[in-house]
Amino acid sequence: MMRRAIYPGSFDPITNGHLDVLQRAAGLFDELIVAVAQDNAKQSLFTLEERVELLIGATEHIPNLRVMPFQGLLVDFAKQQSAVALVRGLRAVSDFEFEFQLALMNRKLEPNLETMFLMPREELTYISSRLVKEISRLGGNVNQFVPPHVVVALKKKQAA
Repeated sequence: MMRRAIYPGSFDPITNGHLDVLQRAAGLFDELIVAVAQDNAKQSLFTLEERVELLIGATEHIPNLRVMPFQGLLVDFAKQQSAVALVRGLRAVSDFEFEFQLALMNRKLEPNLETMFLMPREELTYISSRLVKEISRLGGNVNQFVPPHVVVALKKKQAA
């Protein structure tokens, strides 16, 4: 039986922290689907299509990984994909309360779907897409926080 997991998020844009979590998650499962949320409460800088493209560019070296957009309830998408687990990244204690509540709600909606929490390497825990976008918008150097093609995409997007 193939053990498939889903790593969901808005990935606006993908950061080195996301990459660290998804690379380790890909090592734990036969297949990892990085699910890019269409419906998110956040105002996205990148379109859904751009976020998917940036993720594909950052993860093409991982053979057991697929990038897919999704909308609606995550548990419904997980069922459609026959996933056994959700992977969520935890950066800090401040993430825990929200992620814990989300995991319990997902368990209530779909009892057979487990949630796994992975923490990025210590040196990546402070990175967030929101901070990366803000630093880039203000002309700062984000090379150490995101893959090189994302740096280019940020500069291009924010120059427009």
